[in-house]
Amino acid sequence: MQGMGGTRQTFSGEVAIASVLRIGHRGAAGHAPENTLAAIWKARSFHADFIEVDLRETSDGHLVLLHDETIDRTTNKSGNLAEMSLEQVQRLDAGNWQRIPTLEEALDISGNAIGVILELKVEGIGNEACAIVKRTGFSGTLIYASFLIEELHRVRLAEPTAQIMVLQHRRLPQDPVADVVALNASHVGLHYSTVTPMLLQTFHNLGRQVFAYTVNEQTDIRRLRDMGIDGIVSDFPDRI
Repeated sequence: MQGMGGTRQTFSGEVAIASVLRIGHRGAAGHAPENTLAAIWKARSFHADFIEVDLRETSDGHLVLLHDETIDRTTNKSGNLAEMSLEQVQRLDAGNWQRIPTLEEALDISGNAIGVILELKVEGIGNEACAIVKRTGFSGTLIYASFLIEELHRVRLAEPTAQIMVLQHRRLPQDPVADVVALNASHVGLHYSTVTPMLLQTFHNLGRQVFAYTVNEQTDIRRLRDMGIDGIVSDFPDRI
């Protein structure tokens, strides 16, 4: 599942397009309710290389797949996830008769068939995420990702060999390389609008893979492919 994307010169002198990793955003959110087991199955059916899912914690310490602080947008109820127990959370309808799954369930359904990117949405859950990955015996390719740099440092301490992706906002930091180097991160996640040939080459020169998020339009997908991006995160991984 590893490997650089972009263009390469063949011995015949022709330019060939190298493979780009296809990453399903929140499973395959364009085809099934986001961050559900159905969305993961859908990404698998498209033979995506990875899924990206979001992690938050219930009031009783369970890690579940949810992007927002609240359950309002993605379920049939309202409230703050951090104030709800796992039992309460799993009674919710997340759309199409799906429920909010635990990290354990997501890893189980992913198996060795697809890589997993775990985005840590809140502080303090990195160590538990690492523990669950170990406890379940998940042996597929796994990347811990976050905009929360301190949380990624905790993951690095808990799991020195972990693959880590530094996520960067649409407004890039003054030095977009600093945290990547400090964490010895293997990957960088950039908003697709911020990717330039120069920035991409900078990270490639450091031996880092660059994934662009969240890319749904064919024109943007083609532009990033031509530029040599390593992976594309999309609600529609079948478009990549």
